[in-house]
Amino acid sequence: MFTGIVQGLADVEAVTSATGLSTFAIRLPDNSAEGVTTGASVAINGTCLTVTSQTDNTLFFDAMQETLKLTTLGTLKPGQRVNFERAARIGDEIGGHLLSGHVHATASVVKIMRPENNVTIWFEIPDQWADYIFPKGYIAINGASLTIGEVTGNRFNVHLIPETLRATTFGAIEEGMSVNIEIDSQTQTIVDTLARLGYSGQRRPAPSV
Repeated sequence: MFTGIVQGLADVEAVTSATGLSTFAIRLPDNSAEGVTTGASVAINGTCLTVTSQTDNTLFFDAMQETLKLTTLGTLKPGQRVNFERAARIGDEIGGHLLSGHVHATASVVKIMRPENNVTIWFEIPDQWADYIFPKGYIAINGASLTIGEVTGNRFNVHLIPETLRATTFGAIEEGMSVNIEIDSQTQTIVDTLARLGYSGQRRPAPSV
């Protein structure tokens, strides 16, 4: 499990591709990999990956074809920066909201507004996930726990303060980019339950991935 509080930015050092599999070498900031062992879980841009080996602060991860298809990891290249969060431990403070690290969908950045001292970003999500998006609800974008602002159809926005921009990849985000989305599990459960009970205005539950 993860908390959605991004612990920092990591650098993609290398990507090795094989049939149906990519291996990522990702370097965490100094001392950030302390205590990490083979088999540990780390969220990279919100996607839970398993450490296969490590060298000092560089961690290696394998991503299968399904993961590459359903997330933005398939587009990662050496030199890019990613958000990372190590798995939460019992007793850790939950500063965001509980995440599984299982990405439901990707969304496109359709508009970026930059009023003084903050940034508002509009995203477009696939239609089948729109019923889970509510104003003031939780959502995880590239592993960061955020509060949804306005919602219009299958589009929604988030408002980001300077600290969030500094500490995550949102500081370098551009229109046209894709991001990983994890829907809040409690919201999904409530919406799906109402749909199964036949309440009008609710779509059939979206497929789990």
